[in-house]
Amino acid sequence: MTGPTVAVLTALSLEYTAVRGHLTDIHKREHPRGTRAEVGTLAGTPWSVALVQMGEGNLTAAALTERVMTWLEPDAVFFVGVAGGLKDDIALGDVVVATKVYAVHGGKETPDGFHVRPEAWRASHRLRAAAQDALRDDPRAHLKPIAAGDVVLAASESALAEHLKKYYNDAAAIEMEGAGVVSAVDLAGGDALVIRGISDRADGDKSRVDGAGWQPRAAASAASAVVAVVRELRPFGGRAGSAGREGDDSDQEGPHSAGTYGGDHLDFRNSTFNGPFTAKKWGER
Repeated sequence: MTGPTVAVLTALSLEYTAVRGHLTDIHKREHPRGTRAEVGTLAGTPWSVALVQMGEGNLTAAALTERVMTWLEPDAVFFVGVAGGLKDDIALGDVVVATKVYAVHGGKETPDGFHVRPEAWRASHRLRAAAQDALRDDPRAHLKPIAAGDVVLAASESALAEHLKKYYNDAAAIEMEGAGVVSAVDLAGGDALVIRGISDRADGDKSRVDGAGWQPRAAASAASAVVAVVRELRPFGGRAGSAGREGDDSDQEGPHSAGTYGGDHLDFRNSTFNGPFTAKKWGER
């Protein structure tokens, strides 16, 4: 793809549809192994948005995020959708932007009980800063940690609920894919942000609340939030290894701001030499 691109990943169809409604000039792409994306334009911005529905679960999310990173080479990755709320002061339909994503099922079972071995990934500073600016005046947007597990939590009085209260007490929401996405993006040297609309309370009332239509409303809130963040985000050259692409290099760090050199210049950015270096023209003896 040409031009700056962000990938927006979802687990569910309703989450996908909520984001798709903000895009224009949509066309389809298909990976050789069958993964599909729709790429559209976000009007009023320089960004193309590659939209992919991955399905549920952290393992699936990690595998397909890695595929998206190598296939579509996005400058940033957003995971967008619905989640269960864990805090009473965050209402249904509110949005949680993950400042951290916890993988909550790691640990060791011993005769003395379960010993937690937590893993956590912080949000990309660049994307978090854009989210702060974009959503600062929205009282229904909250920048808080999110927990990512491998089961649906639908009981407030349960072993998992107590586990979260004890070991991940600052988590404002729980979902099932965020850890897979951010771990894959982190390994690829990229920028990721998880944005979730609160569709239930992660308790025994989940089925009734889902039946009342809160999932599509929460998905719409999350979609609007990611659009606001992308509108705030400036092109920045993307992940490691893509800085030489054509585009706006004004924000690149270091003494050199241009993407390429021409003429008799040699580009030694990010190089290290432990001794003298001699260059000579081609054909010189």
